Amino acid sequence: MAQLCKSWSVYLDKEFQKPYMQKLKSFLVNEREQQTIYPKMANIFNAYNNTQFEAVKVVILGQDPYHGTGQAHGLSFSVPEGMPIPPSLVNIFKTINQDLKQNHQFKSGNLLAWAQQGVFLLNTVLTVRKNEAASHRNKGWEGFTDASIKALSDHREHLVFLLWGSFAKEKIQLINSSKHLVLTSVHPSPLSAHRGFFECQHFSKTNHYLQEHNIKAINWFIH
Repeated sequence: MAQLCKSWSVYLDKEFQKPYMQKLKSFLVNEREQQTIYPKMANIFNAYNNTQFEAVKVVILGQDPYHGTGQAHGLSFSVPEGMPIPPSLVNIFKTINQDLKQNHQFKSGNLLAWAQQGVFLLNTVLTVRKNEAASHRNKGWEGFTDASIKALSDHREHLVFLLWGSFAKEKIQLINSSKHLVLTSVHPSPLSAHRGFFECQHFSKTNHYLQEHNIKAINWFIH
């Protein structure tokens, strides 16, 4: 399995020793022998390795990686340079412009620049079988990513958690809302975004909260 950077391993190394993680490792070994799995092994922990534990300001929680060829690279909602921008991310970009009263032309769906500013782009499940959405749900990843969210909640202060959709909202119980800001909305998918996502103002609210606590705001206009 890919390596986890030291800033995160301090809090999560113990998870790798637990029975659920051992079962997950075995499952992934078998899967890779028989199936095409995304993202590439080296990219599984990209969210962690591009946003150090101490650098996290904002958590955006996705579900599982994109399952199309070449899309997943370990950051929730993000795709590599050159890939078409997925529909949910199109709606996220539209909402940013509407919220911040801009007309920015987002030319790429690669959100690495957000990650490098402290936006932790975490999927609750970190792998998926090609062309089979949710194929690695309930195999063990949820225990690991729940531990990640709880570690941030317990050991950091004044983070913003953006929970979009019912699946993400289930994680509220892991977060201490007395010392963090938790914002919820429907999912940005075209199936649900019209039910309140476009009006959620999460990006301006996030920056306002960060600045209130003397934390540098996020530049959402990455291109």
